[in-house]
Amino acid sequence: MGVSSFIIKTLSRKTFKRVIREQAIAISNQNELFKKIVSRGANSLFGKNLDIKASLDYGSFSKLIPISTYEDYREYISLISLGKKNILTHGRPMYFAITSGTTSGTKYIPLTKEMWRHQSNSIKDLLLLYAHQTSNYDYVRSGMMFVQGSPELKYFNQVPFGRLSGIAARHIPFFLKNNRYPSMATNKIPNWGDKINAIVSETHNKKMKIIGGIPPWVMTYFDSLLEYTGKHHVKDVFPDLSLYIHGGTSFDAYRKTFLNMCGPIDTLEVYPASEGFFAFQNNLYDESLLLLTNRGVFYEFITLSNFQKKKMERIPLEGVELNIDYVLIVTTVAGLWAYNTGDTVRFVSKNPYKIIFSGRASQFCSAFGEHVIEKEIQTALKLAINTVGGTVSEFSVCPKVGLGQETSRHEWFIEFLEKPKSIADFESVLQNSMKKQNIYYKDLFDSGVIGVLKIILVKKGGFSSYMKSIGKFGGQNKCPHLLNDRRIADFLLNKYVEN
Repeated sequence: MGVSSFIIKTLSRKTFKRVIREQAIAISNQNELFKKIVSRGANSLFGKNLDIKASLDYGSFSKLIPISTYEDYREYISLISLGKKNILTHGRPMYFAITSGTTSGTKYIPLTKEMWRHQSNSIKDLLLLYAHQTSNYDYVRSGMMFVQGSPELKYFNQVPFGRLSGIAARHIPFFLKNNRYPSMATNKIPNWGDKINAIVSETHNKKMKIIGGIPPWVMTYFDSLLEYTGKHHVKDVFPDLSLYIHGGTSFDAYRKTFLNMCGPIDTLEVYPASEGFFAFQNNLYDESLLLLTNRGVFYEFITLSNFQKKKMERIPLEGVELNIDYVLIVTTVAGLWAYNTGDTVRFVSKNPYKIIFSGRASQFCSAFGEHVIEKEIQTALKLAINTVGGTVSEFSVCPKVGLGQETSRHEWFIEFLEKPKSIADFESVLQNSMKKQNIYYKDLFDSGVIGVLKIILVKKGGFSSYMKSIGKFGGQNKCPHLLNDRRIADFLLNKYVEN
């Protein structure tokens, strides 16, 4: 065993023991973190505006600090962008991590030096825990490739901003820089097709062991890699490939196709966000995610049923129950206060606290990392009707995962009472509206990860038949207009669509 492998082995053993210890003191971690956040934020502009005292206890906090959305931070973010200090918490952020908003457009989430350290340490712990479980310590000489956003930064006044994955690419530990791909120059290539080709050229002859990224992005890379090398299987190119790290969207829809391409390898799920690194899969043989309770995020939860009834009753971690969907609310060292992430999680264990990501508080589709919400499809549909004509009885949008040379896309199942003059024109208006509204959708479309959406005409009564089939026809039951799976699509395609 070389020196570098011995160091990794020592660090992995220490990390495993530390994580075990931290699992036992999760509530204590949260209590200490809460005190730290409140104490540091009390003298900020936000703290003064809400009269937050450094000695504030949780009971008073939950009454004093309202649940927030990005709209509540716009004025504060503007001040931070001008270089002002002590606005949402002590100091000012290194970056804004941008993400797509639901009603707010692009969101600029403060990313402080401390929060970045937590983000970085979380992925480091994940890799060290994997090394401990597999007794595989040869990372320094093995290739790691992450298909991710561009590291190119722009500025919101005085503060640089970029996508979280792109920012991560700028902070690679020195001992991994020689075997971490793609290179900075390749990662900055703006055109997706050119970038994938450059990554393939740069990596096809490397000793690759770990690959990470959103599933459709990595599968696009695999397709190009196999075409470039003339091989039929990823393992023929990378015989040492052992681990795939995924997050950002459900892997279930891709798992079979993905593993057919690259063979039986280990997979680990992560749950990072611009707001914080919330959880990761700490056990290869347990797909649930360990909630990270000492990574700069104080958690609160609202049951999804209460949230849908607009009953915003928050509970801290010690109050959660198993197998209930909770809306995730976070307060962070970076300056977010009782912030509604829009995500829903479900606890599958309380000893330790482990979760699964169960969706969004509202309908959504993010099968390819696009984060589309119902408001966006409703807006696009209204524009298409007003522009092209037609009358819609019912509709639902579902993702379609492309196989082989077929491009992934969104399929719009629409039951028209009166068809528009041109289905092609209707599709074009929908497509352009979605690109305009949603930066992730636009990026994925422009990059070729997803293709042109397709309208599928549904026969009269098709949606009613679906609702009857699930026992939810009539009354207050509504057909979902946006799904992250194909349960409605599969039903309708069976016998309820026009040829």
